[in-house]
Amino acid sequence: MNAMRTRLLGTSDLAITPLGFGAWAIGGGDWAFGWGSQDDGDSIAAIHEALDHGVNWIDTAPVYGLGRSEEVVARALEGVRERPLVFTKCGRVWNERREIGKRLEAASVRAECEASLRRLRLDRIDLYQVHWPEPDEDVEEGWTELARLRDEGKVRWIGVSNFSVAQMERAARIAPITSLQPPFSLLRREIEPEILPWCRAHDVGVLAYSPLASGLLTGTWSRERRDALPEDDWRKHKNPLFQDPAFARHLAVVEAVRGIAATRGVAPGAVALAWVLAHPAITGAIVGARRGGQFADLAVAAALELTAEERGVLVRAAAGGGV
Repeated sequence: MNAMRTRLLGTSDLAITPLGFGAWAIGGGDWAFGWGSQDDGDSIAAIHEALDHGVNWIDTAPVYGLGRSEEVVARALEGVRERPLVFTKCGRVWNERREIGKRLEAASVRAECEASLRRLRLDRIDLYQVHWPEPDEDVEEGWTELARLRDEGKVRWIGVSNFSVAQMERAARIAPITSLQPPFSLLRREIEPEILPWCRAHDVGVLAYSPLASGLLTGTWSRERRDALPEDDWRKHKNPLFQDPAFARHLAVVEAVRGIAATRGVAPGAVALAWVLAHPAITGAIVGARRGGQFADLAVAAALELTAEERGVLVRAAAGGGV
């Protein structure tokens, strides 16, 4: 196993590697935000490759594949000697028609936690997160229940995802927030002005999701590939980054990433990840993979330091200045 340096997540005792394995896409298709058909054997191979490169945490959620992602993570960890930390979430439920609902009532949160423990085959979840602050009026009730689950030992630490500063302040009055999980990449920088400074000032760890903009920043995309996506891949019709006319502008940003990557002799995705990890408020970045062979080129980002000039080139490109 390759070693990666670790960083403490917020005020917790969780020493995490800069890169974590994101298990959204391995939930497959056939649900509202699926990624098309997925072979579970490929998913398990992708997880094992990430662990072989030193990654020590996996981030999943019940809603990814409506239970499937958590079950695949459990299968992948069977017999693994150095088991990684496992992070999951609550706040999204579904019915027999695969319709997704938003719930943060205490009873629902507790039931979701118990279901995740069963699917993941765990006695305790390392980090339990509120997936979305919805319904907003139930944020306090849901967060109070997460604190109870922590006190009971069902989860070690508790965090939030997709919260605003105002919502984090409401939660923090009830119980300390270990971490925030927001979207952050060269193509999505809306958390920079307020949210990241607040997290840094309050010792809240930050786990950036979609740091590769749902794969767009890997440098392997074209209009033809986008148009050929299966209908049950959410990127085709629901992900704003992949819709025209923005898609063409985003490909121009990718060209700037590719230029630096070529100079450095690394994959474009590694450059995009290194840019995210360079922000002082970011603790770790969540990297998805769907088959073996995808993670190896990205793992170097954990130790890749971009120069100020390189970061400037990327920021100007992302601001619309082109390459």
